[in-house]
Amino acid sequence: RRARAALADARLLEQIAPRVLRARNGARALLVSAALLLLCVALLDPRAGGRTETIEQSGIDVMVVIDVSRSMLAEDAKPDRLTHAKQFAADLVDALGSDRVGLIEFAGVPALRCPLTFNHRAFLTQVESLSPQATVRGGSMLGDAIRLAARSLKGEGSGRVIVVLSDGEDMESEPIEAAATVATENGIRIVTIGIGDAKEGARIPLSNRGVKSFLVHDGQEVWTKMDPTLLTTVALEGKGFFVEAGVGQADMREVAALLRADLAAQTHAQAEVTTKDPQFQWCALLALLALVLECTLSSAKPPTRAVQSAENDHA
Repeated sequence: RRARAALADARLLEQIAPRVLRARNGARALLVSAALLLLCVALLDPRAGGRTETIEQSGIDVMVVIDVSRSMLAEDAKPDRLTHAKQFAADLVDALGSDRVGLIEFAGVPALRCPLTFNHRAFLTQVESLSPQATVRGGSMLGDAIRLAARSLKGEGSGRVIVVLSDGEDMESEPIEAAATVATENGIRIVTIGIGDAKEGARIPLSNRGVKSFLVHDGQEVWTKMDPTLLTTVALEGKGFFVEAGVGQADMREVAALLRADLAAQTHAQAEVTTKDPQFQWCALLALLALVLECTLSSAKPPTRAVQSAENDHA
């Protein structure tokens, strides 16, 4: 009876063994897939819960004013003056760190391109897009740009400054008077950075369908020079300082250091920052458990061996 029972059990096990083996292999594959998925989730550093903190944002406010008149295309500063101005603006923002910055372009008409912001990437995007071709009207109205910058630097306090990047060619908008008024009535300082050759100057290039020429007025080529006298006077009336970059480079880190030393930081706003707790360790633990279960299934005795054992006992 025992032999017949054993043989019957062996035959039954032989019939169901393939199904059990397939189910076990399927479970092992599922566990390995789950473990890999959990490890991938853990690498994404999931976070949850956390705590909220209130942080005060403070610093100085810097309104950068860039000349985009056609004279800024002069190539005495290689490759041209406007490219130098853009690079100086980028270097200044990099040196300022967490301070707020804004951007105004000017030629014949000034325009606010970027209001004061902590988002330096957005500021730099606007700087890179500056072009004389995008201006509404030709000319170089520095005085109007200074007045617009003062209106854009809202609020009170001494931590506000206008940084002008220009060749200083302005005969119409009374920039010296504008600088004196802004400094006296608004408490805003003005720093000027002169770009271009102040002695020989350079011609103003034009491009028409890829053909290069130079600006002509009354039958004569127009030469443009950087005006250090005007820019120095604007800076002095604005209670700031003048930096003569000329056709070379300007140390914008030194400029930023001077601004921080002279200007008092002011609190702009309070921001709530939520810090969430990392949860990757739980995903890693579940992945480890899945791998342990897979190893357990792989080390279990296969059903076919049980069939062979029962047949051997019967024999």
